[in-house]
Amino acid sequence: MMGRFVAVGAALVGAATVVLGTLVVASSAAVTAPQIELVDNTVALTPGDGSLADDQTLTPFDVQDPAIAGLAPRLLTAVQNAANAAAADGVIMTVTSGWRSPVFQQTLLDNAVQTYGSVAAAREYVQTPAASRHVTGEAVDIGGAGADQWLIANGPRFGLCQIYANEPWHFELVADPMGNCPPLLPNAAG
Repeated sequence: MMGRFVAVGAALVGAATVVLGTLVVASSAAVTAPQIELVDNTVALTPGDGSLADDQTLTPFDVQDPAIAGLAPRLLTAVQNAANAAAADGVIMTVTSGWRSPVFQQTLLDNAVQTYGSVAAAREYVQTPAASRHVTGEAVDIGGAGADQWLIANGPRFGLCQIYANEPWHFELVADPMGNCPPLLPNAAG
């Protein structure tokens, strides 16, 4: 990413990053469809909704924060175990999004609709509150330099799998007992 800008409704061309609400949209003149990364490092909408304040970084061990405390116990344990193993390999794992309130999830979806122009297009990146596994505490978005790639390669031994082809940071506890992950879905819309 070239930079971060907090500007609702703004758009930049070329190799730049645009922040719309809590969505970071990376675009380039050579790219036909923008890639987005959901990040919750914006001012919290409501204390305790699962969003993160500006410049706030969480680890899987920050259980006092609702975004971490709201994760399902088995998922939290798996992410903590994976973070310890990653650290032993020199990779620092952070959590950019964990549990989200239904209201916060709806805000993310509404922002994506504004960005992409339709619910159908937005749904490729953001689930509805009723369908989001973040709302139930069964999904986590991972950050940190190389942490997503480390978790893609090593996550299955902890039960953690990348779910969406267009979201290499999104993981759920869905590996089978043999450590096999299900096939990737193309996006959040399925």
